[in-house]
Order: sequence, then C-alpha cells, then structure tokens
Amino acid sequence: MWRELEGKISGIGYVADTGCVLHELEEEEEKVEVLRGHSEKLAIAFGLMRVGGRATIRVCKNLRMCGDCHGAAKLVSKVVEREIVVRDNKRFHHFKDGLCSCGDYW
Repeated sequence: MWRELEGKISGIGYVADTGCVLHELEEEEEKVEVLRGHSEKLAIAFGLMRVGGRATIRVCKNLRMCGDCHGAAKLVSKVVEREIVVRDNKRFHHFKDGLCSCGDYW
C-alpha cells in the first residue's frame, strides 16, 4: 500500500529525503528502502486501508517525526483528500490539503 501511495505522491513532487537516514548505507536505493519502513508511513497506509469514508487518520508515536515522513504525509493528505493527524513527542501535526498545522516548523 505504501508503494502505491509513494507512486501517487511522486507524481506531485515527492522525492525521498535520504538525508534523514542515519545508517551508513552507500546505495541511494538502500536509503529509500529504509525510509519506506518508517512507522508513521506504514501506520498511515494501514489507516487508509482500514478506516472507511472520509474519517481522519490518527497516528501516535513516541519519537520525533523525520523530515521525509513529514513531507510525505503532507502530500498524502492532498492526494487522498483526508486529514491525517500525527502526534510525535513534541506536538500534533494536522496534515490537510498538503499543508501541516506546524507550518513546517517542528
């Protein structure tokens, strides 16, 4: 499911921010693969599969959201036309229509 979403958001400008990857990986594709496994991306994809209608997708995590996941969540909210709320260890991020309530400052 995430790869399908990734394909859709790539069409409107998403490029994986591999600068967020802390592992010493040499290949760019390896870094992208690590980013695909981030919990908030998987949780958003799962929520979209399980929550019907136009209900808000809510995700709660105990770590800070990385820049790549933040950018991806903004674009996913635009593509699927749904609000996505992610609570990280600092604040609530309300993603709607490709924008975040934090104003990209977190």
